[in-house]
Amino acid sequence: MLGIAVLGCGAIGMQIVRALAEGRVEGRVVCVHDLSRERAQEAARLAGAEVADSIEELLQSEAEVVVECASVDAARSMLLPALELKKQVVLLSTGALADPELLRRVERFHGSKVHVPSGAIGALDALRAAREGELRRVLLRTTKPPRALQGSPYVERSGLELSSLRKKTRIFSGTALEAISGFPANINVAVAVSLAGLGTERTMVEIYADPEAMINVHEVFAEGDFGRLYFRTENLPSRENPRTSQLAVLSAIALLRRLGGVLQVG
Repeated sequence: MLGIAVLGCGAIGMQIVRALAEGRVEGRVVCVHDLSRERAQEAARLAGAEVADSIEELLQSEAEVVVECASVDAARSMLLPALELKKQVVLLSTGALADPELLRRVERFHGSKVHVPSGAIGALDALRAAREGELRRVLLRTTKPPRALQGSPYVERSGLELSSLRKKTRIFSGTALEAISGFPANINVAVAVSLAGLGTERTMVEIYADPEAMINVHEVFAEGDFGRLYFRTENLPSRENPRTSQLAVLSAIALLRRLGGVLQVG
């Protein structure tokens, strides 16, 4: 049975801990850490685990797998040390891999693995397969309520008045690399699609603000010698945290189930 350490005990982390504690996923939580000691203690009580006072202490636990669901900053600080200790990492804050140098260093490691869940989107397995042939075009189109995009660096620089929009409006078109810079709080999906497909410099991104939107919508378009692909996800928010997609939570749990299982699909 896999020993698992959980970094981050917010909405996603607590649902993962609960799934493991209830036996819905094979594995046992041996250690948890969160900046909020109260949240960490709650998770530890639920799973019968220890509370680590730091990321360093968490990594020194007997866990074979570290599940990161804290933040991009936390992911950046723990990723290489975890790999050096031969831990497997389930990385939810995929925005950390938007740093080309960090990505290069991660890819040089042997003897361990970084697992990236599909998160708030699908079609990643199809993109990975298409990349084995000639994958010519990948476009990610994201539609969100204006409030979800407010305060982004790109919006601030452009002087966009999102609150004045009366209809669905495209506010950004460019590469995933440019999107990552302009919308750092909305980059996980763009990074995941880029990693599965053509990379950040060749993956194109369009972002729409829709005042009538109640949920986030992600659409993936791809073309290559395999044919054409279109995938649309309409994400309902997590019951515990409306800023988190419920599908992102479920994808992490599903990935842990695959790690502990015999049959691998996709």
